[in-house]
Amino acid sequence: MFVTAVESRPAGAIGSSHGHRPFGARVMAFVALTKPRIIELLLITTVPVMFLAAGGVPDLWLVAATMIGGYMSAGGANALNMYIDRDIDALMHRTEQRPLVTGMVAPWECLVFGVTLSVVSTAWFWVLVNPLSAALSLAAILYYVFVYTLGLKRRTAQNIVWGGIAGCMQVLIGWSAVRNELAWAPFVLFLVLFFWTPPHYWPLSMKVKDDYERVGVPMLPVVAGNVVVGRQIVIYSWVMVLVSLTLWWPLGAASWFYAAAAVLLGAFWLVEAHALYARAKAGVVGAKLKEMRLFHWSITYATLLFVAVAVDPFLR
Repeated sequence: MFVTAVESRPAGAIGSSHGHRPFGARVMAFVALTKPRIIELLLITTVPVMFLAAGGVPDLWLVAATMIGGYMSAGGANALNMYIDRDIDALMHRTEQRPLVTGMVAPWECLVFGVTLSVVSTAWFWVLVNPLSAALSLAAILYYVFVYTLGLKRRTAQNIVWGGIAGCMQVLIGWSAVRNELAWAPFVLFLVLFFWTPPHYWPLSMKVKDDYERVGVPMLPVVAGNVVVGRQIVIYSWVMVLVSLTLWWPLGAASWFYAAAAVLLGAFWLVEAHALYARAKAGVVGAKLKEMRLFHWSITYATLLFVAVAVDPFLR
């Protein structure tokens, strides 16, 4: 177990500003609590699965209800994450402008906001989608807050591996919204995202590892060298690509179009992953390591792969 005490800022330094806080800036601060850029990727992976589950175009009202519920659900979990992590966010360069750190939102406001969004999103799914989707949404919130944020993040280098399960739940929610049941196809895509998350996030962690080291969060690049991280990225990348192909064979839930997209996109990914590993083994550091190339490509990969998931039903 890896436990590190984090030095706090002086009392009242975080989230306690009582100066003039413009209404518009406050609204944007509450939006920022939901981490919109992360939620955007979650929704990109949810909607295509609904097309796959429907075998074509799903009910658009159901899509809208699922997207709104998904935003509130993930937004509530993200707000609670910021509430819990406000101490270390104040000490990290990449998070020093978050609303709780700047004082634009008070900690109690963030807590109430996060809990409210979580409760409302669960009720929203229950009433407007179905109870199974509501249960999966609530499970994702509880897992992200209690298992990842409170249990894993500050204790183990495997934090992002197992913590990523919360983000993977969106594909199960998207499928269950349409079918009101689960099947093997969404579980394959769940596993694709599960194995995608570490090699997606570890390059960013390599870039900002000084931040994580400063606050005692044991991200893998903090506790292991670049060669070890690069090797793990390659391993997870290969598993991810191979798992992605099982949606086509042996499962037969997708056609040649998805298979071709998965092979092509996976090949580009593996080239980038192996290139990063090669640079790490060669002792390259700093800007020349180019770790963010894989981070940015990982977002493109996930987006295009799930676009292929959405298009595939129309080509069968």
